[in-house]
Amino acid sequence: MTDSERPGASVATGGGARLAIMAAIVLGGAVATGIVGYFGFSKVYAALGAIGWRGFGFLCVYTALPFCLLGSAWFVLAGGAPPRQWGVFVWARMVRDAGAELLPLSHLSGFLLGARAAMLRGLAPTRVLSTEVVDVTTELIAQLGFTGLGLSLLAMRLGAGSAHNALIGAGLIGLGLTAAGAVAFIALQRRGMGLVEALARRFLPAAAAGTGEIGAALEAIYRRPGRVILSVAIHMSAWIASAAGAWGALRLAGVPIGLGSILAIESLVAAARSAAVFAPAGVGVQEATYAVLGPLFGLGAEMSLALSLIKRARDLAIGVPTLIVWQALESRRLIDGRRGGVGLAGGLD
Repeated sequence: MTDSERPGASVATGGGARLAIMAAIVLGGAVATGIVGYFGFSKVYAALGAIGWRGFGFLCVYTALPFCLLGSAWFVLAGGAPPRQWGVFVWARMVRDAGAELLPLSHLSGFLLGARAAMLRGLAPTRVLSTEVVDVTTELIAQLGFTGLGLSLLAMRLGAGSAHNALIGAGLIGLGLTAAGAVAFIALQRRGMGLVEALARRFLPAAAAGTGEIGAALEAIYRRPGRVILSVAIHMSAWIASAAGAWGALRLAGVPIGLGSILAIESLVAAARSAAVFAPAGVGVQEATYAVLGPLFGLGAEMSLALSLIKRARDLAIGVPTLIVWQALESRRLIDGRRGGVGLAGGLD
């Protein structure tokens, strides 16, 4: 009997994963707290006060624009979907981001919750999963462009110098590795679904048919490159719009910083968070990156950290109610399914 076959082995494995996640969260929180303490709690608090409720409220309201763009980038991949379903994709994207920011296993949790939210609103599972996979891909491609923009602005800001060249070089290496990952991910979608289906037939026969349908749906999406390119372009505009929101909050606080500088900071912070895939919600990584990059563009470390904290507060203020509403919809669907004698999964087939 192997370890995985022993009674309680899966529980132990799950417990180990949960322990690792909790350890990562505690470590990231300790790093973030240490960084704030290094620059001075009182100074960071004063910077938070400068942004204030006005800047916080602006960020919360303004976030509707990036979410509409993100939902649109997903929606355009669902060719033939009626316009009335646009709101479903926007809502599902909100759930996806809330799960990614607030739950363990960040990106995986967000992906699954976003898909589930779309299915609960009546979309077919095959359409949801295939378009979401491509949406993740187009967002990654757009982020590559956004990161490249940030590195270009950083290079122009820093100029020549061995230390600066090393920083830019490290960024370019990271950009190259991310690009290689994107190419491999696309290749898996275009050429690897046969292997996935074969493995499913071998080990999960009940899921094999669904895997084949998703593979066919993915192929159909990629046969329409115009939609894929449009999704990338919308994602790029969403990245820029999100950075513009941070710039607006700082301008309301009276911070004299240019939009180009904020674009560079936000793009490189996003890249650092993406690279730190094992740091839940980028806790610690986000704060450290802001503290390093902000001063390079004339934004003091204290104000940079205040911006990071106010954005996390924004994510909580939007994400928690979103997950509560999603859970209420899940519960109602489960209750209705039991009353009707239909299982939850059966209602989604």
